[in-house]
Amino acid sequence: MTVKDTVGAYIADFDGETRRRLEQMRQILRSAAPEAEESIAYGMPAYKLHGKPLVYFAGYKNHIGFYATPNGHEAFKAEFAKYKQGKGSVQFLHDQPLPMELVKRVVEFRVKNLEV
Repeated sequence: MTVKDTVGAYIADFDGETRRRLEQMRQILRSAAPEAEESIAYGMPAYKLHGKPLVYFAGYKNHIGFYATPNGHEAFKAEFAKYKQGKGSVQFLHDQPLPMELVKRVVEFRVKNLEV
């Protein structure tokens, strides 16, 4: 897969469950942060608000990666505990329901954090 220059093109490179989940993530982001700027950064969909990073997400064979740095992961540490995590990332496996309400709350938290 080559690096794409729009989120739509990025998502279009996937099929099946990964593509469906990426589309859901995009919809959640657009709904929870309608003022956010959509772009590609670090080779994945990226959202900025007031010129500052809001969240990122990415598609993988077995999961969706979600990145709500710098403080989104710490603020939702207890709720993210049941998911595999890395430094500044959480993985939503394809064999489990996508936690759309949790993602929405994290994005809303990040929006409030950036508006202060």
